[in-house]
Amino acid sequence: MDEWSAPRPFAFTRSTAMAGLQTDADIVVAQSEVVKHTHEKFDDEKSFIEEEAVNDGIHDGLVFPTEEERNTLRRVSDAIPWNAYLIASVEAAERFSFYGSSVVFTNFIQHALPPGSRTGAGGPNGQSGALGRGQQTSTGLGTFYQFWCYITPILGAYIADAHLGRYNTIVIAVGIALIGHIILIISAVPGVIDKPNTALGVFVLAEIIMGFGTGLFKANISPLVAEQYRRTKLFVVTTKSGERVIVDPSITVARVYMYFYLFINVGALVGQITMAYSEKYVGFYLAYTLPTVVFLFCPLVLIAGRKRYIRSPPTGSVLASFLHAFGYASKGQWSLNPVTTFRNFARSDFWDAAKPSHVEGAGKQKPRWMTWDDTWVDEVSRGVKACWVFLWYPIYWLTYNQLNNNLVSQAGSMTTHGLPNDVLSNLDPLALIIFIPICDQIIYPALLRWGWNFSALKKITAGFITGAMAMAWAAAVQHYIYKTSPCGDNATTCADADGNVIPSPLNVWIQSGSYILIAFSEIFASITGLEYAFTKAPKNMRSLVMSIFLFMSALASALGEAFVTLSEDPLLVWNYGAMGVVSMIAGILFWFHVRNLDKKEDELNAIGEGKLGTEEQTRAGALAAPRVNALADGY
Repeated sequence: MDEWSAPRPFAFTRSTAMAGLQTDADIVVAQSEVVKHTHEKFDDEKSFIEEEAVNDGIHDGLVFPTEEERNTLRRVSDAIPWNAYLIASVEAAERFSFYGSSVVFTNFIQHALPPGSRTGAGGPNGQSGALGRGQQTSTGLGTFYQFWCYITPILGAYIADAHLGRYNTIVIAVGIALIGHIILIISAVPGVIDKPNTALGVFVLAEIIMGFGTGLFKANISPLVAEQYRRTKLFVVTTKSGERVIVDPSITVARVYMYFYLFINVGALVGQITMAYSEKYVGFYLAYTLPTVVFLFCPLVLIAGRKRYIRSPPTGSVLASFLHAFGYASKGQWSLNPVTTFRNFARSDFWDAAKPSHVEGAGKQKPRWMTWDDTWVDEVSRGVKACWVFLWYPIYWLTYNQLNNNLVSQAGSMTTHGLPNDVLSNLDPLALIIFIPICDQIIYPALLRWGWNFSALKKITAGFITGAMAMAWAAAVQHYIYKTSPCGDNATTCADADGNVIPSPLNVWIQSGSYILIAFSEIFASITGLEYAFTKAPKNMRSLVMSIFLFMSALASALGEAFVTLSEDPLLVWNYGAMGVVSMIAGILFWFHVRNLDKKEDELNAIGEGKLGTEEQTRAGALAAPRVNALADGY
């Protein structure tokens, strides 16, 4: 007998797992098919694996590359499915409402109502405001809102993965956020806005409700958009010019997220510009009402397209399985010396001990709760590696978060020539809208043609470096604001006897460099982070891993609270300078940390989809196995 004469373990397991739920007659029929297929001849294991891939309904008829072709052929993207664009339009509307309302938060909190105004509008030459709480309170509440929006995705991920599925969780999230938007409008209507303490209370309540809905939404919309593309294996095609190329699913997913991010920034750009002018010339109530109206687009599109979307059903909580696997793998790896423990956990074979084949190979009885296969453990190992990468992100987000508060305040201390001080931040999404297609259509393909693999981890490193450069630019601008302001080092609060702002003579457009550099850092780090979270997570843990990536932004917001004391005159140069130095150092250390992982990118992407069952299914399969074996022997 050759090696393929006996029943293959994984095919046999599939039959036995079902056998416990079938009649004896069903078992006979099923087992006859197993025996029939076990006598088919295959040249080698590789051809058998490819045959399995061809018949999965997704990769049917595709030609898979040889090892030589993997190393020599150029790689290209597949077509992006239209469903992904439909879901991206929902995200665009949500981001319009999120950024359109939040872009005016700084002015709403920091500055007082202009003299004679009941809406907060500052007019062509005045400064819009409402609560008059100062820059520290403004930065603190803005940082809290960011923290809240990015810690709640963990709950959203659990609800989606374990109970409701991504689509249903998104629908509920939209309903919750809509309630928050309505409350936000109330905080700005005349009669409430001119009572600062009342308006502040209503505003904070709106932040809490909106942030909760946003968190549930964010954890699931990103995986849902990428799930519309289903292929996971490399395959070879011939172009119209006759060139043989490899279609790489990881490049396709990267493009999905590039254009997903493009939609995000179209929504953000339009929302921020229109609301900044609404706030300045009409009032905050309009700047909060229009985003709410646009937000109504989300449930309409979600419901209209519900039959078109590819939706992954909830699989039950995988947290218990993950903890079981980690506990089993970590046996004997703990030490009183934390360095030794860390090295043990960081070993490349750490997770092997949790594989069923390893347990059975050691002659041990597999625990009843070990319901996964070896591939699922490989997927978990890959997902954990991704989470180690994400642990560096709070430092990156620390620099990015300056967009939402301190850089807006910096613009308010410069000469704007009638431009709202919070409208210049739209250079960031505008630069993204311009440079995302350029990177996708020109820069990235050119790098591939030149044979330079600008991998995900290299892009993230570049994101840290460009973020540091943006902070260096902001520090230099702030230095010259202090030098040219009539109030010197008190430039942010410089005003005349009537309370009118006296700005530095520096033109506000000098800020442009910071925003453009931050935009490039987002292309490199933020978009790639979304891609990395999706491609490296086990399928039944995608929302969870995505929520961990988003949670890094919450940690950055918490870390940003430590810098609040630097968010006032005359310390703002130190604020930007310190963040720039920290980001640059972090980028260098990050690359040294992940450079070996970067070499395994193709290997990690090639891991298949593992199986995770339940204890009941495992027990049913175990009880049916003796009967199935007997029937097989009889054949």
